[in-house]
Amino acid sequence: MTQYFAADYPGPPFEFLGIAHLLALAFLVVLNLYLIRFRHASDRTKATIRWILALVLVVNEAAWHYWSYIFSRWTIQTMLPLQVCSLLVWAGTFMLVSKNYRIYEFVYFLGIGGAIQVLATPDLGIYGFPHFRFFQTFMSHGLVVTSAIYMTVVEGFRPTWKSMIRVFVWTNIYALIIFFFNTAIGSNYLMLNYKPNTPSLLSLLPPWPTYIAYMELIGIITMLVLYLPFAIKDWRNNYLLNRDNASRLESISK
Repeated sequence: MTQYFAADYPGPPFEFLGIAHLLALAFLVVLNLYLIRFRHASDRTKATIRWILALVLVVNEAAWHYWSYIFSRWTIQTMLPLQVCSLLVWAGTFMLVSKNYRIYEFVYFLGIGGAIQVLATPDLGIYGFPHFRFFQTFMSHGLVVTSAIYMTVVEGFRPTWKSMIRVFVWTNIYALIIFFFNTAIGSNYLMLNYKPNTPSLLSLLPPWPTYIAYMELIGIITMLVLYLPFAIKDWRNNYLLNRDNASRLESISK
């Protein structure tokens, strides 16, 4: 059993789009589809689910920090909750227990957009199924996505155009602060100071600092895609409203 928590895992390494990877993604899809059925549940039931999701997020994240600590892998250069997904684990937990809308805006756009990229191309290296790090990675990032979807579909939250502006502005302010923080302590949180050594989407982009502009563009496109369902819904509702008003005016004029 201890081998599944070992720092030097002797088992099979992570296989991109292997059976374990695909099953983990499928499980997360099924989980979200299952939770959607609670959109008509009582407030007490909804609150219970939110607290369960929050508890799992906290315990899972704490377990990762503890595992890193006991194997001497915890450093301020890598383990502070400053990466987008790590930060949103704690922000998402607060959102779930408090139903804070401002936090929801960030969890929806940054959480879904960022975590899905990690879930699609996780940096797990030697830690394949069924190592602790395999489960921890998919649980933390998967539940960030699930939390945002749950608050949207079940609790009735939704982003707006102003949400995108707020998220974009504050994320850039945060990134600027983190850039100088990275420079001061020799870290690379948010991958702002240099490209990571492991293969990722950044591997396809130009060198530093040009790739930062590409990251901005990718972020904007991602937010627009995530907002598209709501934009279509709003446009459809406005169209139907205008059509009904026109019909009433036509009836009155006759």
